[in-house]
This record gives sequence, structure tokens and C-alpha cells, in this order.
Amino acid sequence: MSVDNKYYGNSVGKDSTDESIVKVTAEETSAEKNAVEENAVEEGIVEKKAVEKSIVKENKAEEKNEELHLFKRVKVGRTNVLRVVKRLPFGAYLSPGSSKGFDVEEILLPKRYEPEGIKVDDLLKVFIYFDSEDRIIATTDIPLAQVDECAYLKVVDVNKVGAFMDMGLMKDLFIPYAAQENPMVVGESYVVHLHLDEHSGRIMGSSKLDKYLLEESHYHKAGQAVDLQIFAKTDLGYKAVIGSTYQGLLYNNEIFQEINVGDKFKGFISGIRADKRIDLSLQQATQNTRSDLANQILDFIVEQGGSTTLTDKSSPEDIQKQFKVSKKAYKKALGALYKRRLIVIEADKISLIG
Repeated sequence: MSVDNKYYGNSVGKDSTDESIVKVTAEETSAEKNAVEENAVEEGIVEKKAVEKSIVKENKAEEKNEELHLFKRVKVGRTNVLRVVKRLPFGAYLSPGSSKGFDVEEILLPKRYEPEGIKVDDLLKVFIYFDSEDRIIATTDIPLAQVDECAYLKVVDVNKVGAFMDMGLMKDLFIPYAAQENPMVVGESYVVHLHLDEHSGRIMGSSKLDKYLLEESHYHKAGQAVDLQIFAKTDLGYKAVIGSTYQGLLYNNEIFQEINVGDKFKGFISGIRADKRIDLSLQQATQNTRSDLANQILDFIVEQGGSTTLTDKSSPEDIQKQFKVSKKAYKKALGALYKRRLIVIEADKISLIG
């Protein structure tokens, strides 16, 4: 049988081509495999780095949690009474526990804050806070305000991140821009609320007091004596901090003295509105005070010869100058005297009867 050289030749060429294709495919497969392996290695490196980064982050968070756990028995940003557990050349270590035993929680009181003659087991009243290096330390210096309190503080510096206020410690109080009711100015003073930052645990301040003070009260009663601090002026009067938790309004017609933001004084709850918001007064509205004022008015009219031009139509300033009370209180006292038929109230004067 003869062999078809043409066919045979074509057959040989085809096999050769197939072999080439197989070779190329094998090489491509090998290259792809290598690429996949290289990618896997790279991805592994990236993933490893991501895991390492995550671990570092978690470790830092864990360290922070351990630190906060370590000091769970003291209140950061507040005064604490702690015991001296050891003394070293650079300071004393304090603890809420005993100086004897193991696993004692210790906080450093730097040498410069040590009272003279202290010894182990002495009890010290100290303020706990984070220093400029973010270490929890103790100081015998008592700040102008503590956490969960409001205070009228002066701005000593302003930079790109916020304002800093003098709070009576070596480290100033930080007020971020986001926590400022209005942009703060160096040299000016503002009423701020002190709190612990929920992320860092550091002491921070805010002049946005509405965020921290309650406006509605179910516990206060009319006539109750309270501590007040003025923090804002409104069209109706002045907003005041009540204690350190609530806020109320002191109306203009209840004010008979000069008042400025930051002022602190004793005041009274004049009433609780239907919406549970608090109205304030600088005078206690009791029967005794009204009677005392009524008697003062009678004595004054007698001194004036039996009549006076200081009527219920007079200005609040004139009434305050004479009796140191609000116009509202003066009118109530006049009404009480009128009902007792002791005075006659005319358009331009008030006269005694008889």
C-alpha cells in the first residue's frame, strides 16, 4: 500500500501543531498557577498585615479596657479619698484598697503634690485625671470644677482643634469646636459642663448645656430653695443651672438686681409649668415674705407723709431700688394691703386710709 505523502505530511503538521498547543496551554496553565500562587502569597501578606493591624488595635483597646478596669474603684475627674500604699523618690502610690496584700490598684501621686510628712497608710483627698501624657495620676490640687458639674471658666488658648480653659490644674480643659455653643475667644469666660469622653475617658468640656441639663422635672416643688448659676440670656430672662443636673428660667420681671452670665446665688422654684419645665425666682414667695413686704410698704408710706407716688404702675427699677423686690412681688403686697382696707390705690399715688 502506498502512503500518501501529502496526507502524511499534513498529518505530521497537525500533530506538531497540537503538541505546540498543548505545550503553550501547559505553559499558560503553569503561569496562571504561579500567578495564582503569587497572588495568594500577596493576599496572604495583605491579610496577615490586616490581621496584625487588627490585633494591634484590639490589643490597644484591651489595654485601655484593662486600664479602665484597673481604676474602676476610683472616679476619674472627681476627688477621691485614697490610701498611701508605698513611697518612692519620685512620688507616692495611692490605692482605694489596703497597703497589705496582693493585686493592689495603684495610682501615682507625683512628688510635687505630696503633703509634707505623709507616710504609708495615710488617707489623702486627691483629684484623679489624665495628665498631658495620658497617664492616670493623682493631684492634691483641687480643680475649679469636676466631672458632671458646670463652671464658669476662662479660655486661655484656641487652636485648630478647639479651645482650652483654665480649670485650676496644670492641664487645661479641652473644649472641641463641636462642643462649643458659639466660637470661644481667648480671654473670655463661659459656663461649661464637664464630662468624661466616652472614647478616651479623658475630661472634656462643652458649652452646649442643653445637651446635659434636664429641662423637665417631676421632683422639684414651688418654694424649694436651690443653687443657681446663670449661663445664658434670653428674651424672657436668664437661663440658669439648677444644682448640676437641671435648668430653669428666671424671668425678667423676677429680677431686681444686676445679673451676669456666670453668677451663682441661692434661688427658689417659683413654679413647675404644665410641660414640667421649671420657673425660678430670687425670692421665696411665702406668706411671711409677703407680710414683711406689706409692713415695709406701710412704714414707707408713713415716712412719706401718708402717701407715695411709688405705685403699681412704677418702673421695676424704682421698686427694686426702694424695696429690693420685683415689681410682681410689690403688686401682690399692695393687693394684700388693699384687701385689708389699709390703703387706697389711685392712678398716680397710694395713700393710707384713716
